[in-house]
Amino acid sequence: MKPLAALPCRLAAAAALLFTGLLTTACDSTPRERQEAVQDSARKLDTAAHKAGAALKRAGRRAARWDSASRARNRQPLDTVATTAFVQELLGTYAAIEQLPVTSLEPAYVQLLRQTRAKRRQWTQRDWDYATAVFNRLNRHYRTTRLDLPARQELRIKALQAEFEALEAGRDLKDLREAVRDQPAAK
Repeated sequence: MKPLAALPCRLAAAAALLFTGLLTTACDSTPRERQEAVQDSARKLDTAAHKAGAALKRAGRRAARWDSASRARNRQPLDTVATTAFVQELLGTYAAIEQLPVTSLEPAYVQLLRQTRAKRRQWTQRDWDYATAVFNRLNRHYRTTRLDLPARQELRIKALQAEFEALEAGRDLKDLREAVRDQPAAK
């Protein structure tokens, strides 16, 4: 137990010795030597700040390009045939969204999330646009029938909606991170 109790004293002694060594070294140098050391450190710091600023500027440009491409893609109308195919693929037997009875609303969301979880890794951003269109149609129907739902089902549907939005946001972040990633310079 004694060696551990003496540890803080040893550390303090070592720190004092190091500090004293720095003071005596500083005392042994000339003002010009100290000035050169400070200027050298300032140059290194300036270079590091310049490199970080350039990397940040590149990342900002890439993020702006990604955002611009995303906005352009969102302005393009969705193909009705592809939308119908996505509705059938994601909802299966619940594809007739506007005719779904209140009792089938929760299973439709479960089906949508099951398919989304299974296929999301292979989807492009355009595929996500179609999936979001299906999700939005289902949400519109939910809003019209919500007052007829039991509270328990409504809570489950809210949780499923939140999960879908989280999956979509995760994909957006992943794509943005890849777009902004600083590529190594070619030699």
